[in-house]
Amino acid sequence: MKKSIIIPAVLMIAAMFTCSAFAADAAKIGVVSFEKILKESSAGKVMQKDLKAKLTELQGKLQAEEQKVKDMSAALEREALVLSAEKKLERQRELRDKADDLKKMNADYTQEMKILQNKRMNQMQKEVFDIANELGKAQGYMLIIEQKVAGVIYAADQVDITDQVIKKYNSTYAKKQ
Repeated sequence: MKKSIIIPAVLMIAAMFTCSAFAADAAKIGVVSFEKILKESSAGKVMQKDLKAKLTELQGKLQAEEQKVKDMSAALEREALVLSAEKKLERQRELRDKADDLKKMNADYTQEMKILQNKRMNQMQKEVFDIANELGKAQGYMLIIEQKVAGVIYAADQVDITDQVIKKYNSTYAKKQ
């Protein structure tokens, strides 16, 4: 008799859990493409323009120094026959030092550009994540993931909220300016 009561009770409890699982709201998931935001947002375009200007400036300085090294080399070749051995060695040493300085300057400028780019990217990424968090809370998303970092192979257009994030980011960026 006890078995006949326990079995239906267990089945009823299992049915309640099953029904509640099916009745749960569907998870609302969003996908954001940081790469697209970088290309299409106002802040991304300004950042790219600033980085390109800085790169052009640094390349100009490098080219000026490179021209000095070439001029020194050409002068040494022209004057090699009339210079004393001591003066010739001194000029060659100066030329090597200048060439080494140029290599160091190139490495320093490359490092400076990487640091600047990383700093600007991290700042922009933080702002985008803050906006995505805002949108997620306001619109009831359970999960918002970044497309490239998460390794998303496919995402339906309905879950891509990148355009919403760009729109919000542009308005936020415009207020800062």
